[in-house]
Amino acid sequence: MTFKVAIVGRPNVGKSTLFNRLSGRRQALVHDQPGVTRDRREAEGGIADMVFTIVDTAGLEEAKDDSMEGRMRRQTDRAMAEADVVLFVVDSRAGITPMDEVFAGALRKSGTPVILVANKCEGRAGIPGMYESFSLGLGEPVALSAEHGEGFDELYEALRPFADATAAPAKEEEEEEDAPVDEEAPDRPLHLAIVGRPNVGKSTLVNKLLGDERMLTGPEAGLTRDAIASQWSYGGRVIRLVDTAGLRRRANIHDPVEKLSTSNTIEAIRMANVVVVMMDAAAILDKQDLTIARLVVDEGRALVLAINKWDSVDNRALALKKLEDRLETSLPQVRGVPTVTISALKGAGMDRLMDAVVDVEKRWNQRISTGQLNRWLADMTERHPPPATHGGKRLRLRYMTQVRARPPTFALFTQRADDLPESYTRYLINGLRDTFGLAGIPIRLALRKRRNPYADED
Repeated sequence: MTFKVAIVGRPNVGKSTLFNRLSGRRQALVHDQPGVTRDRREAEGGIADMVFTIVDTAGLEEAKDDSMEGRMRRQTDRAMAEADVVLFVVDSRAGITPMDEVFAGALRKSGTPVILVANKCEGRAGIPGMYESFSLGLGEPVALSAEHGEGFDELYEALRPFADATAAPAKEEEEEEDAPVDEEAPDRPLHLAIVGRPNVGKSTLVNKLLGDERMLTGPEAGLTRDAIASQWSYGGRVIRLVDTAGLRRRANIHDPVEKLSTSNTIEAIRMANVVVVMMDAAAILDKQDLTIARLVVDEGRALVLAINKWDSVDNRALALKKLEDRLETSLPQVRGVPTVTISALKGAGMDRLMDAVVDVEKRWNQRISTGQLNRWLADMTERHPPPATHGGKRLRLRYMTQVRARPPTFALFTQRADDLPESYTRYLINGLRDTFGLAGIPIRLALRKRRNPYADED
């Protein structure tokens, strides 16, 4: 059992830098531009032997309305209410501002324990601001530098009472527990990333799946900046659900923060098992959608297409026919990719979407025995023999084996691998897809030259 620590403060005081330092990984976006963080992000973190859950939050704003700032403030208020302790971060180099004083007053009334953290205390420049922070009435500040890793021994001591309070009950439970240990390890989580163009409803979909207003949503495009992961369960399967920032054409990206967001999204795709590419029903599979889908396929991830706002489509049969034609011409490398129509706002199609995700992940993990493959290969070559080479001698495909799954990857051995035309390789890949139920899955087929054991070796 661990305790939860929420990191709060006005914009640009170093909250995300502290979050990254405590988590031991560069998870949250960090930039000199204020207000980079908008959603609350959770991760496991710790100092030395102390482990806890940390929550990064948006910069505290005075807004309480339905503006973007107001919605961000509500997310931060919720994080503080759920936390066991709040780290209130101030910038010791900038000194105490009127905004710091306002939020310090609110924290004193909140009832949640607060530890005052004077950040950016490296060198002498932060000393005056650190002493000035005593005026906030939140006790003695912990002076540290999140960027340089200084002062964390003092933060450890400040957090120790909360660690002790949660460790004691856990120990009692452990002593009372005398049940046999289940030696079977649970299934590993299914890593699912939701990607797409800006403002197609990705965060709305994540909130609907989680059954919670976990992500910041609204009419503004580009609200999500970080790739935010949430643990969830569907049908008994643990899902690591990742919401991502919208992907635009690289030529249209000039903001350095958006460039960082794009890099985070691409990294989320690379770490995923299954990627849901969301599209707006008003512009199904446009050029940018195809670019994103091809990126997912090139990375070898399992792909599901989700057509959002389907309830707004008048001629649905025509829309599906256009989508089918576009997929056949533009994404032939993943023929049979699952396509699900949904309404994220109304929650329509959620079960169908997740059933498609679980099903495509099973196919992505599939393994085929070498015996099956070689019987299949003999049948394929008998029906359509490999072409003859320039010398008139027909190519002979020796044998085939699966070298890995995730995605299914096969090695085909032949004496003259360079002479096998690409069209015949496509014929084999399509045959694999049809025979072994690999519809919609990226397939890798590597041609390998078999060494001649009778050839002279120098």
